[in-house]
Amino acid sequence: MDKKLVKKLSIPLTALVIGLAIISFFTYLFVEIGEDFLATEIVTFDNTIINYLKTIETDRLDQIMIIITELGSVWFLTTMSLFVILLLWFRAKDKWGIVTFIIAVASGGILTKVLKNYYDRGRPSINPEIDAVGFSFPSGHSMGSLIFFGFVIYLVARSKRSTLIKWSFAFFATVLTFLIGISRAYLGAHYPSDVLAGFLAGAVWLTLCILALEWSEWRTNYHIRPFQTIRHLLAHRFGNHPNK
Repeated sequence: MDKKLVKKLSIPLTALVIGLAIISFFTYLFVEIGEDFLATEIVTFDNTIINYLKTIETDRLDQIMIIITELGSVWFLTTMSLFVILLLWFRAKDKWGIVTFIIAVASGGILTKVLKNYYDRGRPSINPEIDAVGFSFPSGHSMGSLIFFGFVIYLVARSKRSTLIKWSFAFFATVLTFLIGISRAYLGAHYPSDVLAGFLAGAVWLTLCILALEWSEWRTNYHIRPFQTIRHLLAHRFGNHPNK
């Protein structure tokens, strides 16, 4: 019984530890950026990227970036989210997946607004045509697209699709998410540090949501109460049985 419990606990606990480590590291980086926008390192980072983007500006690239940035807009991600929910309901019958997906995307949007109002950073330029209004930090397009496409990558990865399809989709979605972030800095809607912070905050929230879903499904599938099981396992190992 001891070995069986260890085997069942090892995978989810390892995933939990790795997930929490990622969350802690990304949260630390986000806070470091948000603490001082005028720090030399951040200003240098922003100016270096902005100056480079100015050297590659063309009318055609402007139009391409405008199209790409729309793929991270609220209306587009909302529309695609509804499509994903319908697929999960009618094809996968994944109720917990639907609930977690809705929480991840919807709460991610709320979290973005809270962070923007808290840090109160002005934009490099105001342009309503590309949804560049309000506060700048963190980038809502970057955060929203990472949460949405990241969760869809996760859903595809746990599906029965072929390995080629899974890796191809993951690559395409990752590149698209990165390009959406770049488009925000290219079009002057955000500072590059806003984009980086959006990716970091999105990764933290996405990881939390996926961990919550995996943990709840693991408990359901194995009919185990994790913390109670760990307590019994430790008690058995050290000879202090809780039932005595």
